[in-house]
Amino acid sequence: MKIHILGICGTFMGGVAILARQLGHDVSGTDANVYPPMSDFLNSHNISIHEGYEDTTHLDDEFDLIIVGNTLSRGNAAVEFVLNEKIPYISGPQWLAENVLHQRRVIAFSGTHGKTTTTSMAAWVLEQAGLSPGFLIGGVAENFGTSARLGESDYFIIEADEYDTAFFDKRSKFIHYRPEILVINNIEFDHADIFGDIDDIIREFRRLVSIIPEKGTIICRGDDENITTMLSAGCWSRVIRFCGKSAKWQYQSIKSDFSTFELRNCDKRLESVTWDQLGEHNASNALAVTAVAELLGVDSPDIVRALETYKSVKRRLEKIGQIRDITIYDDFAHHPTAIQTTLGALRAHVGEKRIFAVFEPRSNTMKMGIHKATLGQAFSDADVVFAYKPPGLSWDLGKTFTHFSGQYNQFDSVQNIVDEIVPALTPGDHVVIMSNGGFGGIHNLLLNALRESE
Repeated sequence: MKIHILGICGTFMGGVAILARQLGHDVSGTDANVYPPMSDFLNSHNISIHEGYEDTTHLDDEFDLIIVGNTLSRGNAAVEFVLNEKIPYISGPQWLAENVLHQRRVIAFSGTHGKTTTTSMAAWVLEQAGLSPGFLIGGVAENFGTSARLGESDYFIIEADEYDTAFFDKRSKFIHYRPEILVINNIEFDHADIFGDIDDIIREFRRLVSIIPEKGTIICRGDDENITTMLSAGCWSRVIRFCGKSAKWQYQSIKSDFSTFELRNCDKRLESVTWDQLGEHNASNALAVTAVAELLGVDSPDIVRALETYKSVKRRLEKIGQIRDITIYDDFAHHPTAIQTTLGALRAHVGEKRIFAVFEPRSNTMKMGIHKATLGQAFSDADVVFAYKPPGLSWDLGKTFTHFSGQYNQFDSVQNIVDEIVPALTPGDHVVIMSNGGFGGIHNLLLNALRESE
């Protein structure tokens, strides 16, 4: 089948493209924003990408099916062409459900934070246990060098997003997946472009919980009030909790940065984990994965061995360079909670060394100013903030940092950030680039400028 994907460079749709290729289809795609690592990843699989939607001449090819990403809407030239020419189309989640998941034992990882990390971590733990799962992860998993694969067993691990499916299907993506095991890491308000408030998000999780089989299992964080509220409205499946006083799975820090911690089962120490990950949030992620692995029969020593070789996902506090003893990280920052936990983990790891946060408010929720009241305090563990104000931002970015105790700098040019930050850096500093987009290529600009300054 000849398939074309609109919105192919999104992390989810890129994974769909890989799975379609592995099923033997001829796959190509279009996107407005083509940038690494996804563009490089797709090119390495010989999947051609057309940049921009206005020119639709490439859609004149006789495609058997168009898979439409959820970032596209009516008025988009490609969408209008598909509708006018009556080309068969489908959403990514529906295609995935019908072509990949329908005969698999689906393990879904959901929540506002930690979905990508726990999905990739679970895939690695089950891989090391010999279960060879299929997976679709919202990022390139470093242990596998890919974001998706079909796998060789009945198990399929998927990142389950609450964002809507497509312009023609406003249900949350995860409703399509019909998981046997559902992990809920946390529930916070996000995606303000489609959800009015936290109750709207809780409602979508209730719909998901309502389709988990009676023989299925829900694994969730035990100290999250929104999860507790959601489950109290009705739950028909077994529930296993991690974190919190009464939870089955708990952790105990051994090092303050959580690079070493203990796994505990009902307050009984099982194993200690020493790994490359940082932060209490990652210890929590490990508990969720441990609960899944134990449910599938993996012994705790095998779980620990897999965790200790886990290499995370690109763009999750990923170290991308060290020049003049200045360390540069790339982090997929999309929410104040994620920013705070990332910087807190790094602070616990580096001690008194200076942390520079280079930030772009890029997500739809960020650009709408929904989190402006709490955004500034999320950077409390940074010493210096270099913020980029994108064109058209309707609220005062600088005002949110009024009570920030460090040094705040604001720019309307990516190049100006690079020009100003390079002279300010000294050996031992740590720089975290925080954005869920390409950020104008600032990663390479900064690395190149540092090399030239050596």
